[in-house]
Amino acid sequence: MPVVRELTVAGLREPEGADHVEVLFLESARFYRLPRNHAGFDQVLGLLRRALEEQRPVLVEQPSTDSDVIQGVEMTERS
Repeated sequence: MPVVRELTVAGLREPEGADHVEVLFLESARFYRLPRNHAGFDQVLGLLRRALEEQRPVLVEQPSTDSDVIQGVEMTERS
C-alpha cells in the first residue's frame, strides 16, 4: 500500500552511471532512490532540487513503508 510522508531534503547524489539518483532526507538515515526510468524523472528531480535550495519539506510517495523508492514528490504549502 503506498505511503506519503512529509520529509525535508538534506542532499542529492547522482552517482555516475547509476540508474537512479540518491536522495537523503533529514528525518531518515536511509538513502532513497529516484529511478531514472521514472516517467516524471525530470520534474520530480526539479522539485527535489528546489526543495533542497529552499529548505522546504516535500510530500514523498513510496510504494510501502519499507521501500526506498520514490514514486512521487509534491511541494508542501508554505507556512
